[in-house]
Amino acid sequence: MIRRILLAPMEGLLDFRLRDIITKIGGIDQCVSEFIRVNDTLLPSQRFYRYVPELNHNCRTKAGVPVKVQLLGSDPVCMAENAAKVASLGAYGIDLNFGCPAPTVNRNRGGAVLLKEPDVLYKIVYETRKAVPSTIPVTAKMRLGFESTEQAIDCAKALEGGGAEEIVVHARTKMDGYKPPAYWEWIAKIKKEVRVSIVANGEIWTKEDAIRCHEISGCSDLMIGRGMIANPTLALEIQGERNEAFPWEEMKSILYKYWIHLASLMDTQSRLGRIKQWLYYLSRQYSEAQKDFTAVKRFTNQEEMDLYLCEDLAAGIEVEMQRKAFRCIGAESPVGDL
Repeated sequence: MIRRILLAPMEGLLDFRLRDIITKIGGIDQCVSEFIRVNDTLLPSQRFYRYVPELNHNCRTKAGVPVKVQLLGSDPVCMAENAAKVASLGAYGIDLNFGCPAPTVNRNRGGAVLLKEPDVLYKIVYETRKAVPSTIPVTAKMRLGFESTEQAIDCAKALEGGGAEEIVVHARTKMDGYKPPAYWEWIAKIKKEVRVSIVANGEIWTKEDAIRCHEISGCSDLMIGRGMIANPTLALEIQGERNEAFPWEEMKSILYKYWIHLASLMDTQSRLGRIKQWLYYLSRQYSEAQKDFTAVKRFTNQEEMDLYLCEDLAAGIEVEMQRKAFRCIGAESPVGDL
């Protein structure tokens, strides 16, 4: 039986804005923030609030789902100091990133490259756990290794030995990137060697995938990222609370609300990028999104996106609500005055 579903971060897309939308839809038990990079300084409070504005609200989304703050870095003392700082701001939990495969991150001794050094993993977790109040959980995320799975179990044991209370295992190496398949059987091997809770992650796109991952990995807790973006009702389907995804009209109305929400938070080009990214992932679930993405990826201005998102008034949004929303962002309503 699947017990918990955690929402994974996705740098540049699944941030606090999308966490709000996804957790309102339902089925998510816990979130993890995008990683906050720690170098050799104690970061100002504002940096943590920028990535995790939920810190202003008991470190929970508007739907009440708790959010752990994720840190990425290689210096044990500096990581510990920053963990203590964010804990003092009210963090629900501290998560340590040892799974990011991005080359720029790895070149700076961050993320998955540290899987080559289990002793460093141990020191980072140990110092962080020591610096953070015992009431605040310290967890970690890892991959199966950098180039191979040779040290996968050693890394998991190092994280456990340092004091991690839970380990999320992305069932691929750094070199595998995000290419299928995910090697869930390796999660089962790790699970047999450690006593702490293990969360399975990687290549969960459907309810059937979730069931297979649970059966193969032996994990009752799952973390899902891209699958939740492709189908925001996936967690509800896995938990048996829905039988199918939203119809496209309803999903498009959610895209519209997200577009409007972004107006006060970022510039037009960044907003366009977010919608294009989300539409790209939705194309895995929706044939309509697949068709639309071909046109939408060429959009270069706000007006084109406005018209695309509002062309079908059956999307579940009242005309009056559309007109007011466009007034809020200073644009002419495509539906005119009624």
